[in-house]
Amino acid sequence: MPGPTPGMTKESMSRGMLSESASQTFARNRAVGKIALTVHARDGISRRARVHEQGSLRVRCPGAPAEELEAVIINTAGGIAGGDRFTVDVAAGPGARAVVTTAAAEKVYRALDDAATVDVRLSVGAGAALAWLPQETILFDRAKLRRTVEIDLADGARLLLAEAIVFGRSGMGETVQDCELSDRWRLRRAGRLAHAEALRLDGGAAAKLARPAIANGGIAAATVLLAPADETAAAAVRELEPQFRGEVGVSAWKGLALARLCAADGAALRHDLVLVLAALRTAPLPRLWLN
Repeated sequence: MPGPTPGMTKESMSRGMLSESASQTFARNRAVGKIALTVHARDGISRRARVHEQGSLRVRCPGAPAEELEAVIINTAGGIAGGDRFTVDVAAGPGARAVVTTAAAEKVYRALDDAATVDVRLSVGAGAALAWLPQETILFDRAKLRRTVEIDLADGARLLLAEAIVFGRSGMGETVQDCELSDRWRLRRAGRLAHAEALRLDGGAAAKLARPAIANGGIAAATVLLAPADETAAAAVRELEPQFRGEVGVSAWKGLALARLCAADGAALRHDLVLVLAALRTAPLPRLWLN
């Protein structure tokens, strides 16, 4: 074992050893979870063909067999903390239909060191339809989150995707002064890149969200992506303008429709998000969304 660095006292050596030990203990106690779900269609019914669960993530499929399979993701860790690593892989085979949601809003707590990572991979086969509709992600003060969303659509596949982020629970008097968020999305159709976007918020969250060109003081935002889609879908969202409690903008181009939502708080955002999803979805929303 190397000797002490010249000039290092026993007290400083002890502090260094304790710090290293605490860091190692912290790393060993990070949550790691993985879900791999494959859905196949047979005789007009969509069923689970393969389910793999690892760590603190679980997936449950309530309800009777139906044309569309409803899957609910559960995080038994009770939230996400710095250094946690989660992977979700959902594949809808040819002709299958599935809607995937979460049992509750996901909470991302303060990180002491490394960021939490969440990697989502969605694959939709020919003639299949997937609705990715997790409930809100709530960021706490000093949270750190790195997320990637990779989507592969075959020819004739359909996708409805919604992701919402809330910066603190205003009803609990919480504010987010500082946090780190990295969000990277890539969507490919028949192997070709069709949509790409990236969001990075690095420190000073409250000050940045207060800027008129960013959120104008709002603390809740969401994105809804529909493919394939045309101007008809965008028009259906615009017709709801008198009912929105926050700001909603929507565009359609090259076979995609994209809606952006921003609101003063999570309750207003959820109200608007339910309206948008109901307008774009041909089936009812998952029951957990309506509770």
